[in-house]
Parts: sequence; structure tokens; C-alpha cells
Amino acid sequence: MSAAKKIPKLMDPDLIEHRRSSHEAWHALEIMSEFVDATERLKQITPAVSIFGSARTAPDHPYYQLTQEIARQLSEAGFSVISGGGPGIMEAANKGAFYARSPSIGLNIELPHEQKGNQYQDISQTFHHFFMRKVMFVKYASAYVVMPGGFGTLDELMEALTLIQTGKSRKIPIILVHEPFWRGMLDWFRNTLVAEGMVSPDDMDLVQVIDDPAAVVEAIFKHYETRGFELSPAERQIQLYL
Repeated sequence: MSAAKKIPKLMDPDLIEHRRSSHEAWHALEIMSEFVDATERLKQITPAVSIFGSARTAPDHPYYQLTQEIARQLSEAGFSVISGGGPGIMEAANKGAFYARSPSIGLNIELPHEQKGNQYQDISQTFHHFFMRKVMFVKYASAYVVMPGGFGTLDELMEALTLIQTGKSRKIPIILVHEPFWRGMLDWFRNTLVAEGMVSPDDMDLVQVIDDPAAVVEAIFKHYETRGFELSPAERQIQLYL
């Protein structure tokens, strides 16, 4: 008579569920810790402007040089400059501010490729979670300046447009730089999204297209000239629920 087969004992399903739940609970605490740490480090940087653009733009590219000049003028005007902390346009933004008057801020993200922190950061904050990093870009920005970029840049742009359109964030200037790059997208917004009723015609007013660095700075000041940069109590409440 053959020996009975040994059947491996399966782990108790209740134990598996307990371990899974414990892991998720610790993950939630890690997210809270990341939020608290970033909030404490960034709360004094306002007024600030977040600048977005491609990580793949070389230092000798006109986009890089334009970004650096915009960041320099913003910094000299008293704005902290926030970027994603990586190479390309992010580096140009940090570099322009680093050698000027106001702080250069890098909100870095851990990625398997492309993201390596640049050296031009007065304050560098690293995030594990994309969504937490995106909250900080909006939470402390008095304006968005969006340079030519890829999916990540478009993601940040659409996030800001959606938050403002739905009233989940205060209204801030969103400035697209280099009109030829954005022309096709804006035409599609008008000819498809607006034409088919997917967005309101007034939603097109949420963005401005400006190519001159001095005009970028002027547009931001113009937006705040009658109200100042301090958040109202209602805006502070809104920002809590980003």
C-alpha cells in the first residue's frame, strides 16, 4: 500500500485577510506621515508658482532657456518657484530660481527611470506617492506655468483645470507658454469639447497663453492686484479638501 500523499496545509484565510488589512493600515500611516512632513516643510514658501514641463528637455534647448528665464524673473519678483525636482524643464525652473532672490523648491518623486533630483534646490522634498505630490503642487501655488511637456505635464495641467472648474480648488492663473506647442490642444478644446458641450465656453478662460517671461510675471500680479496673495477663510477651507 502506497504512502499517503502529503498535502501542504493552506494558510488560514482569516490570517491572510488580517495580514492584508494590517499592511494597508500601515500604508495609510505612511501616506499621512508623508503629508505631514511635506506640509511642515513647505508651509512658509508662499507666494509660490509651480512650473511644469518635460523631463527630457536638454539644457541647450530653447524651452530650457525660456523656462530658466521665467523662473528667474518670478524669483526676483518674490515668488518661490516649485518644480518636480528632476531634469529637463524641472531643472531649468529650479536653476532660474536658485540663483535669484526667492527659494527654489523641488518636489521629487521616486521613479524607475527619468527622475533624478537636480542640484538647484533650496528645499527638496521626496514623495513616494504621485497623488500626494500633486496635492502639494496645487496647495502652495499662486499660479501654474506650464511649459511644453509630455504625459506628466498634461496630467498636472488637467488636474489643475479639473480642480478649479469643479470648485475644489481656488482659482489661480494657469499660463501655457509657447503658443505653437499648445495650439492644437486648444483648438481641440474649442472645436470638440466646447462644440459638443463637454465643457462650457467659459472654461476656456481658465487658461492663458503667454510667451514672454515678463508678461508671465505681469499676468500673475494682475490676477492678484485687487485681492492680494493671502487666502480668504473660504479659500483656506477649500484647500483643506484638495
